[in-house]
Amino acid sequence: MSTVRVLVGTRKGAFILTSDGKRENWDIAGPFFAGFEMYHLKGSPTDPNRIYASQCSGWFGQLIQRSSDGGKTWEPVGNKFAYDGVPGTHQWYDGTPHPWEFKRVWHLEPSLTDPDSVYAGIEDAALFHSGDGGQNWTELSGLRGHGSGSSWTPGAGGMGLHTIILDPSNLKRIYIAISAAGAFRTDDGGVTWKPTNKGLRSEYIPDPAAEVGHCVHHMAMHKDRPGVLFMQKHWDVLRTDDAGENWREVSGNLPTDFGFVIDVHAHEPETIYVVPIKSDSEHFPIDGKLQVYRSRSGGNEWEALTKGLPQKNCYVNVLRDAMAVDSLDQCGIYFGTTGGQVYASSDAGDSWNPIVRDLPGVLSVEVQTLP
Repeated sequence: MSTVRVLVGTRKGAFILTSDGKRENWDIAGPFFAGFEMYHLKGSPTDPNRIYASQCSGWFGQLIQRSSDGGKTWEPVGNKFAYDGVPGTHQWYDGTPHPWEFKRVWHLEPSLTDPDSVYAGIEDAALFHSGDGGQNWTELSGLRGHGSGSSWTPGAGGMGLHTIILDPSNLKRIYIAISAAGAFRTDDGGVTWKPTNKGLRSEYIPDPAAEVGHCVHHMAMHKDRPGVLFMQKHWDVLRTDDAGENWREVSGNLPTDFGFVIDVHAHEPETIYVVPIKSDSEHFPIDGKLQVYRSRSGGNEWEALTKGLPQKNCYVNVLRDAMAVDSLDQCGIYFGTTGGQVYASSDAGDSWNPIVRDLPGVLSVEVQTLP
């Protein structure tokens, strides 16, 4: 029987939750790196024992941790990150120019083919790559060198490159998203980049249909259909059917289309999940009812999933990297909250159970389906 391993990054350490394929009883290991912000943990799809983690502290800075035994033990690896000298600045909230800074790693994305190859999305808005298991890092500087960087503005949480999607059908194609700059795509392995924001509208920026400047919160893609992506933006749920060339809104009957997270069913490319929250100033569920919304039609038509979720007095948020999907035949969905709960559904969202409570606020959730 398969094993499921859920990797949870929180504001005060990392936790690893493990169960068999029934997903009824969970073993909890941790906290690892107790007291540190763990922005993201993710395992290699080619070597399930290789896991990368981003450890961050306002006092001690940024550190990449690596495990080669499924998270039992960890070692810090080379944290030699440096912007490569691309000139220019980005735009601060008030419109003044602000020099690029290296603050933290928001997202780690291991290669689809090599466990020693891994990408890192960082704040301020840059993409790095390591080919030696995290010992050395090289910036893919064509992104910041695109020329539009002066109009990139930090989102409320900082100007993070938070989404990295690798195309399994074309290893040179990478999609990324930055808050608040928008979505970008490379077709040559990161040498050159193009904005892919046509169809996005953001009423809170000077030009609502600008080429860049949109606050994209998260994007998701099904591996069997790499030209189709889904996006949760700072208002609006959208999809593209042409690799980001054009986007259209699919918010449909959602009670609000503000949220942070979006993900896709493992076996049904048209089944997607979001967690709507009240507004951009009130980051909690509407009426205190925690609800995941599912569309089986790729958007527009949505249903609320509530069984097992608190339906009163619940005022937590679900952050952009805090949902994941396993690949078992009966697809499992997992998400974590800022209140420290991790919920799991072993029936594609029809019902939910908290598999752990009272953790520090959850920053990220990833899942590995192990043989």
